[in-house]
Amino acid sequence: MPENQETKDEATHKHGPGCFFCTTAMPVVEKLWSDATKDHFRTSRIEFLKGMRSLIDDRIEHLSRHEAGKGTHVTVE
Repeated sequence: MPENQETKDEATHKHGPGCFFCTTAMPVVEKLWSDATKDHFRTSRIEFLKGMRSLIDDRIEHLSRHEAGKGTHVTVE
């Protein structure tokens, strides 16, 4: 294999040399996990991000409502 081509594992775990978690722990864990386990963890990451999005949306709505209450006064002749 040419030196500039990466294996799938190298592309997935692109971290500095000597990182125990990235070079040893994570590849071992990924091989032990079943497809169902991987799906559960993927779904949990998605749900976590949806929760964060919900918090951000609520804050945006709160700030927008606060600004909507403010208006400019116009003198009518």
